[in-house]
Amino acid sequence: MIAVKKFKRQPLPRQLGALAATLGRVAFCARLAHPTETLYPLFTESIQVIEWIAPDAPPDIAAELIDMQVLLGLWRKSWPVAQAHSPQPVLLALQVKKWSDQVLDYSGLLDA
Repeated sequence: MIAVKKFKRQPLPRQLGALAATLGRVAFCARLAHPTETLYPLFTESIQVIEWIAPDAPPDIAAELIDMQVLLGLWRKSWPVAQAHSPQPVLLALQVKKWSDQVLDYSGLLDA
């Protein structure tokens, strides 16, 4: 887990890049329908990182991050049941990959 104080000292683009990477791991694991004990910590980490980033992000990005946070919480809660239904892991993987790409775009890290 990322240390809060060290994480908060990073510039916003790097924080967003870290979130995009974590979301990418969620998407990868969901695609492979990993069990709850594998994905649960990744859901939790994503939710916490958004909590740390959102207060310092521009309002439009913060609003998107909060929406992601809510939906990640719902996925985390429903994953034990959802993973058993074949379309659900694919849907999660697609959604979270989209979020990862979106957050990476927000970071501007690929613009250089």
